[in-house]
Amino acid sequence: MWLEAVKAADAKQAKEVRVLDLRDITAFADYFVICSGSNSRQIQAIADEIQMRLKKLGEQAHSIEGYQNAEWVLMDYGDYLIHVFSEKARAYYDLERLWRDAKVVKH
Repeated sequence: MWLEAVKAADAKQAKEVRVLDLRDITAFADYFVICSGSNSRQIQAIADEIQMRLKKLGEQAHSIEGYQNAEWVLMDYGDYLIHVFSEKARAYYDLERLWRDAKVVKH
């Protein structure tokens, strides 16, 4: 299902879409999908598209945080988490560095 999230993000011109495979390093999630948007409207549009496409496939987010502020939208789908960042927030939190032991998945 994370691949459908990637396709949805791409459809809304998300920047630097990356998928991290966390299965060998943590138990709380299998994958992170990380991407960026240029502004709050685009970030919300990316999150909306992901949510809509996954809902059509029967996937419902356990929680969605940060949507109103749209600096970092976190969408929790259990086995995979989707992070939609502003460019500034992505650079600040730098999840790719924090989880540098994770494998980057080609998509």
